[in-house]
Amino acid sequence: MRVRRGEGASDGATGRGCTNARCANSRTLALSHPRTHPRTPGSPFGFTLIELMIVMALIVVLAGIALAVYGSSQTRAREAVLKENLFRMRDAIDQYYADKNQYPPTLDDLVSQKYLRALPEDPFTNSASTWQTVMSEIDPANPSAIPGVFDVKSGAESMALDGSRYADW
Repeated sequence: MRVRRGEGASDGATGRGCTNARCANSRTLALSHPRTHPRTPGSPFGFTLIELMIVMALIVVLAGIALAVYGSSQTRAREAVLKENLFRMRDAIDQYYADKNQYPPTLDDLVSQKYLRALPEDPFTNSASTWQTVMSEIDPANPSAIPGVFDVKSGAESMALDGSRYADW
């Protein structure tokens, strides 16, 4: 008896008719054996030691790069905060001078006179008491005037990412 295409038992992969016992046995045999890794015959799926070592090395390299970028981004953020704090304090000193025609005797006077809510912390020293003040020069027209705080700088001795010192900002 002859079977035409599409009639009787069919092989699912090719669509060809399967009429003999050999075809049915090969399908049963393929289903009864576990799949194996293509590179190592007879072993179950998995990765070789060299593959695992390469992946681990890549992870270590990427983690090292991420830590370096994270560290420099933290420093950049602290530098931005320092610049903003210096700008705000210098602006308050200028406002104090414009109102009273003299510089404040100390930075605490900016807070007591409500030019600042509080002295900001230096982000590199984590302290509000490490600010370095630059006193104004004595006015030759008014030698009895008390010199006040003309400028303020950071108390940090470390170097910025651009190579300058924070104390020089």
